[in-house]
Amino acid sequence: MKINVTIWNEYVHEKQEPSVRELYPEGIHGSLARSLTAPDLEIKTATLEQPEQGLTQEVLNKTDVLLWWGHAAHDKVDDVIVSRVQQRVWEGMGIIVLHSGHMSKIFRLLNGTSGKLHWREAGDRERLWVIDPAHPIAAGLPEHFELPYEEMYGEPFMIAGDAKVIFISWFEGGEVFRSGFTLQRGNGRLFYFRPGHEAFPTFYDKNVLRVISNAIRWAKPTLSAPYPKTHMPDALEKISPKAYNLNKVGIIKE
Repeated sequence: MKINVTIWNEYVHEKQEPSVRELYPEGIHGSLARSLTAPDLEIKTATLEQPEQGLTQEVLNKTDVLLWWGHAAHDKVDDVIVSRVQQRVWEGMGIIVLHSGHMSKIFRLLNGTSGKLHWREAGDRERLWVIDPAHPIAAGLPEHFELPYEEMYGEPFMIAGDAKVIFISWFEGGEVFRSGFTLQRGNGRLFYFRPGHEAFPTFYDKNVLRVISNAIRWAKPTLSAPYPKTHMPDALEKISPKAYNLNKVGIIKE
């Protein structure tokens, strides 16, 4: 059975900045969709400018894994859409948040903290170290790999205490950063991955694409049956009638 993937991109920089449009003429979402194409994936894209910002209930119901790239328009994403995505994650949909999506409404909601960090746009060299080589998201990667130009993100990074870190980055300016980690939220899995600044060709790098590809397959829903809705179940065992007397338990004294 194919994994249904929706790649969401706010699609702002590509339309406003010629240099970004030259790098990603189809948009970051289009580039990722083309590069990630595989027999076991059914990939669709969505953008902020579409009706209901591309994330209708119907679209989300048919999505197994959602990729999220945002930067300049976090505040433009409607709270109703954010709640809709959160609910689907709770139900079991996977979500992969890329680069500056750390300040998106949906990431901060699922992460549970501000998501703030240090940053510098200087085209630093970035070296990513795989610190959990046994994790499925790290499959097929070398011990470390480098990106010649990237925006620097540095610690402290405000992320949830239950985050499981897979990658740590070093930048030539001296900073380090927890650049790839997972969270479990309800029945859904979240993976955050730092690389991907719009001004650099990061999403053409074979190792970056391998990480994202691995993450899609890791983040797919794991429930074999539909998410159980809250309900009042019948008791498994017979419950004997009891006379509850507050006086006997010492709460009320006559």
